[in-house]
Order: sequence, then C-alpha cells, then structure tokens
Amino acid sequence: MAKETARKANAKVARGNTAVLDEAHLGDIRGAFGTIPEHETNTPRTWRRRLLALAVIMGPGLIVMVGDNDAGGVSTYAQAGQNYGTSLLWTLVFLIPVLIVNQEMVVRLGAVTGVGHGRLIFERFGRFWGWFAVGDLFILNFLTIATEFIGISLGAAYFGVSPYLAVPLAGILLIGITVTGRFETWERLMFVILFGNLLIVPLVILSHPSWAQVVHDLVIPGMREGTKDGLTSDGVLLIIAIVGTTVAPWQLFFQQSNVVDKRITPRWIPYERADTVIGAFVVVIGAIAIMVTTAFAFHGTSLAGHFVNAGTVAAGLAAHLGSAAGALFAILLIDASIIGASAVTLATSYAFGDTFGIRHSLHRPWREAKPFYATFTVLVVLAAALTLTPGAPLGLITTAVQALAGVLLPSASLFLLLLCNDREVLGPWVNCMWLNIVATLILGILVMLSLILVVTTVFSSVNVPVLLAILSAVMLIALGAVTAFTTRGRHARPPDTFDREDRETWRMPPLALLTRPVQSRSRLVALYSMRGYLVIAVLLLLVKAVQLGIGH
Repeated sequence: MAKETARKANAKVARGNTAVLDEAHLGDIRGAFGTIPEHETNTPRTWRRRLLALAVIMGPGLIVMVGDNDAGGVSTYAQAGQNYGTSLLWTLVFLIPVLIVNQEMVVRLGAVTGVGHGRLIFERFGRFWGWFAVGDLFILNFLTIATEFIGISLGAAYFGVSPYLAVPLAGILLIGITVTGRFETWERLMFVILFGNLLIVPLVILSHPSWAQVVHDLVIPGMREGTKDGLTSDGVLLIIAIVGTTVAPWQLFFQQSNVVDKRITPRWIPYERADTVIGAFVVVIGAIAIMVTTAFAFHGTSLAGHFVNAGTVAAGLAAHLGSAAGALFAILLIDASIIGASAVTLATSYAFGDTFGIRHSLHRPWREAKPFYATFTVLVVLAAALTLTPGAPLGLITTAVQALAGVLLPSASLFLLLLCNDREVLGPWVNCMWLNIVATLILGILVMLSLILVVTTVFSSVNVPVLLAILSAVMLIALGAVTAFTTRGRHARPPDTFDREDRETWRMPPLALLTRPVQSRSRLVALYSMRGYLVIAVLLLLVKAVQLGIGH
C-alpha cells in the first residue's frame, strides 16, 4: 500500500514537471485494442507481448497515413494514372522516406513534449511566425475538408444520390464519430472505416495490369503524356499535387496532437515509429494501386489523357471494366473522403485548441470541451456548404488544393526541422546528424519542385529537364554547405551523457521555463526567405489554376 502511495506521489510530481496543458492528455494509453497502464515500463518482453503493445499503440501513424489517401488523394492518383499511365509511379516510391522522416519527427515531438505542433511554433518562434504557420494551416485545411465533401458528393452521384442528401448525412456521421467523449471509441470507429481501403484490391485485379511495366515505372523516373515524353508545366503541377496529397502539412499537426491525446510517452516511441512506418507503406501501396488501376483501365481508350474528376473516373471504370468496378471505386472514394475529412478537421480543431489554450482532447465529453467540438462542427458545416455551391469546378479545386499543400509543405518542414534541433524542446531526443542531412535533402527537393512550378508558370517555354538539372546542382551545393556548418556546430558542443533510462523518462519542462531560442541571422534569413517565396509561389499557383480552368 505504501509503495502504491509513493508511486502515485511520484507520478503527481512528474506530471507537474511537464509541459502538458490538458490533464486529459495524462493517464493510461487507451487504444482501439486495449490499454497500457500509465507507468508500465517498456522492458524486454516476448514477441507476443510486443505485438500486443503495438496493437494498443497503433493508431496515430496508421490513421494519419491512410487518412491522406483521401478524396484529394484518390482523385490525384486517378488523374496521374488516367493522363500519364504508370509513368509517375516512381514519385510514390520517393515519398516513402519523406513520409517516414517527417512523421517520425512529429512522433518524437509529441511524445517528448506533450504539446501540439502549433503551440510549439508559437512558443519557440513567436506570435508572428506562429500565426504564419497556423494561419496557412487553417486556410489550407478548410479547403481540404471541402475537397473531402466534393469526393462524397461525386461518389454518391454515381449511385444517383443527390449531394444535398449525401453531404449533410456525411457531415452528421463525421460529427457523431468525433463527439463520443472516448478516445478509444473514436479510434475503433476510424479503424472500421479504414478497412474500406481494401476495396482497391479487387479494382486492381479487374484492371489486368502488366506487372512488368509497373515494376519498371516504380524504379525508373520518367513521364509520359500520351505519345509525348518528358516533363511539362502541367506535369510538374501534377507531381507537386501528388507530393502535396501524400505528404500534407496537416499530417504534422494531426499526428503530433494525436500522439499527445493518446498519452504516448517517450518509452513507447519505438512502437509509434513502427505504427508510422507501417502506415507509410500502406498509404503508398494504396496510392500505387489506384494509379495502376486507372492507367490500365483507360489505356488505349478515348478517356486516356482526359481526366475531369473522380466522378467521371467511376463512370469510366464502369464503362470499360464493368459496373462492379465503377461501384467499387465510388464506394472507395466515399470511404476515403470520410477518413480524410475526419482527420483533417480534427487536425484543425487540435491546432485551434493549441493556439487559443482551450481543452482539446477526445477523452473529454462535449460538456467539458465545447469550444473544441464546436470548432470541429463549424468546420464541417462550412466546408459542406462550400461544396454544395452550384457551378463550382470540383475537379480543378481538388487538384489545386493538393498542389497548394505541396507548395506550403517546405515551410511546414522547415519549422519541423528547426524544432527537432531545439535542445530545450527535445533534450536527448534531438535529431542526429544523418537525420538532419536526410531531412534537409527532402526539404531541398520540395523547394525545388515548387520552384519549377513557379518558373514554368512565368516562362512556359522553359526547358524543364535543364532547369531541373540546374536546380539539382544548386541544391546539392547548398546541402553540402549546410552539412559542413551543422557538423562544425555539433563538434563545438559537449557530447550527450543520457543513458536509455534517462531518454525514456525525459520530458520537456513547462514552456514558461524554457530559454528562448536565439534568433540568429541565418535562422531569420531562412524563415523570411521561405515566407517571401511562399507568397510568390502561391500567387503563381493561383495563376496556373486559372489557366487550367479556362483551358490554357
């Protein structure tokens, strides 16, 4: 009895020494498949016990990844397959390490700090940069949620159901799933919906793909638009859309807050990493399957190269593969839209709670977190209303939103990289050297892709392969300089002396006790350069979207 009393007393002291803002984020880990007591140690165990622990921990990584195969994802992958065959499959292979590296960093941030992504940016960069990051997120997420309802309306239209019935019903379902007041109930319902992604398996079989061609295009980069080979401005826009829909900024905010809400601590980071890696492969395999299906279903037909929207894809599959294929694709689209809408809306609600310091936990019932759930509900209602606006170019909106996510991703990745090198925030969990190099390389590639879009929009006749070669050389030189600078800085610091137990129990202190980071000249130059570039890139992306909308 005395031992148990001492344990609880120590736990109370430990809780007071962390930065966790909502008491609902402390306690036992409750998942769809069980519970792990708050103070259970991650000691060596049998493979059976490890798998049981993984089953409990699993959720944030898998949901954030599969949630990214949403309406925009299904539409974008289908467009790539219909217009470019399987020649863009290589982009999805490249995105596996991007997904794993980015999301692994937010796993550590969530488990170690106990604070959401938005709150950390406000605290470590100041209000100006906080509103820059969160403001962009709110706008992008709202538009993304609208694309989810576009997907629902297009999928329902295939079955002859009016969007004025389907969209409100989907909105009610989304709100009902989220306001249960029990985290584990929400997670179980999400897992049930996730199984709908398995519908892609019979679709791939019905399309009778050439697996030799698939394997070739997975490993050999290229682009084929009809009979024309090579990169084009429209092709670059689609590649950026693929990147933006597969690795979206909202994922960073969602998974970090969901890890916090699930009460995952540093002891369980290896399991959440495994959850994230599994999710990354699941989402990419699903994306490959959609691209392969539309590539072979429409190859040699009048529909090849003439993507309109996901609804016309369903009708086209029905015409060329049979009514069962069309129905399966429409159901897959609706299912993906519901998953995506739930995850993106929740990411926005989490960020809202972080920004304004309100309770934001799925462990709390409605009466204890009214602003949190009200934000979710308002977002759903407004996005549904936008979707039902007559005459909206649904296909163009979907592609443009995914491309916008791709353009904004470098900014989100820069904040993430800086936070993961902040020793006040992560202590012994800061990025190691090789991870910084990989993350910087990924950031450079993302910036390079959006730069190509900017240049080709202004100068439509530019030789894209030559531009790509020049930018690649510049990026590699810059990467070498950053690596040299980082290496010199690390050699100047004393080595860490944390052992395994120290790492597993280290949590970020309360935010008010942290020393403000030094706003060095290089740090400010990087932030302001990224901000100025994003303003230009977003404006030119809008120009490109208008050009496509009027047929130029």
